[in-house]
Amino acid sequence: MLLRWWSYRYRPPHRSGLLAASLLLLIPSFFPSLFSPLGRTFPSIFSEWNAPQPKHLSLLKGALQHRTSIDKKSELWAPLAPQGWKPCIQSLSTSSLPSKLNGFIQVFLDGGLNQQRMAICDAVAVAKILNATLVIPHLEVNPVWKDMSSFDEIFDIDHFIDTLKDDISIARGLPKEYSWSTREYYAIGIRATRVKTAPVHASADWYLENVLPVLHSYGIAAISPFSHRLAFDNLPGDIQRLRCKVNFQALAFVAHITALGQTLVKRLRNPIHEKTNEYIKEIQDENEVGSGKFAVLHLRFDKDMAAHSACDFGGGKAERLALAKYRQVIWQGRVLNSQFTDEELRGQGRCPLTPEEIGLLLVALGFDSSTRLYLASHKVYGGEARISSLRKLFPLMEDKKNLASEEELMQVDGKASLLAAVDYFVSMHADIFISASPGNMHNAVLGYRTYKSLKTIRPSMSLLGQLFLNKSIEWSDFQQAVESGHKMRQGQIRLRKPKQSIYTYPATDCMCER
Repeated sequence: MLLRWWSYRYRPPHRSGLLAASLLLLIPSFFPSLFSPLGRTFPSIFSEWNAPQPKHLSLLKGALQHRTSIDKKSELWAPLAPQGWKPCIQSLSTSSLPSKLNGFIQVFLDGGLNQQRMAICDAVAVAKILNATLVIPHLEVNPVWKDMSSFDEIFDIDHFIDTLKDDISIARGLPKEYSWSTREYYAIGIRATRVKTAPVHASADWYLENVLPVLHSYGIAAISPFSHRLAFDNLPGDIQRLRCKVNFQALAFVAHITALGQTLVKRLRNPIHEKTNEYIKEIQDENEVGSGKFAVLHLRFDKDMAAHSACDFGGGKAERLALAKYRQVIWQGRVLNSQFTDEELRGQGRCPLTPEEIGLLLVALGFDSSTRLYLASHKVYGGEARISSLRKLFPLMEDKKNLASEEELMQVDGKASLLAAVDYFVSMHADIFISASPGNMHNAVLGYRTYKSLKTIRPSMSLLGQLFLNKSIEWSDFQQAVESGHKMRQGQIRLRKPKQSIYTYPATDCMCER
């Protein structure tokens, strides 16, 4: 019946073979359960369609039966107590911009949104060090997400320039005499104005010794690659504060991203809104502890991460073979973790938490079925089946696609950087933020929320890895161990150590004691 309907509606003349193949590829998306037996028979082909089973059934049962006390909820949702620190990014220098500048600095930035965000901050700092004009950074097309979004499609350029007008000179584009200096120009040959030897975490002196002469000779220098190309240590205090000023003040999102983010935050705090003339969630008790509040869970569990970790995620032999093959194709065996057993990796805290495991952590910390949880995630490996246990624990879990209409998402849909910007905005305004594993998004949001003294839960990967290895552990013991191990991992100020990122740990460079 389905095949006849498909053939009648879509078959062009003489293309039946192509359509039959297309139908075969599409059927598993609509009927994944039909392919589980095939997945067991042909694991390398059908592994993506196997529904992963819960790995911690006993703990999951305990979590579903657990009830959080009112006192515990009050403690969980309470804001952080004052810690004696405040934002401190004003320049100590009173000097104005010099009248004569050394030329133009261009940077070409790869990576995802949050990696590019940090590189923009570094680019401003380098322009300050070199006394040069910064050209609005060029964002490279992300090879993974294929996103071609430019700076001005993500960030408010007018706000960026105005916020930094007393710190550096910024140009929207190059003057006519330098119009030849484009990304395409540097892609087709060796150019004297391109600087491609900047070491990772280069010092200020390196830029003065290697880039300033290029500026003096040609009036322009294009630095590529540039990500992670400025040190975090041994820089003047004004340069460090400037980096934080860019990160926490100058880089504001464009109006439509901000508006969508504000809409999502409002709907999370006030769930009595309508969507296509239907209430999408039941009315919460206004007297309930935590009502009007929400938490953001950044669930970083994509296929690349799962494969690179070399851990076992409960998908059986089919999944292990598929991830091993993917790992070999992408990294040609250059994955250190693959030398260790799953038990060794988990014991060292080197396995990313699955949606099931992060759900168990959250319940142990005091979150429950009444918690409004916003899921910040691009694509979860294993799809909806992988997050089914998490959804059982948190039935009020939302994401941008079911909180907003198609019309509201139109300007960001299909653009990974814009979607990530929306998630970042919601994460900035959440009562609590939790990240399932470290990464650029985790680091960026952690830095912002530290700067603003907002509650942020950092899972102890080593503790959780050891707890999940204990297959006989009872829920009460698990809950007690989790609670005890995370008392000091909920947003308490941690001072930056040498070589650590200023964007993740802004104290003491960009924060002062009260």
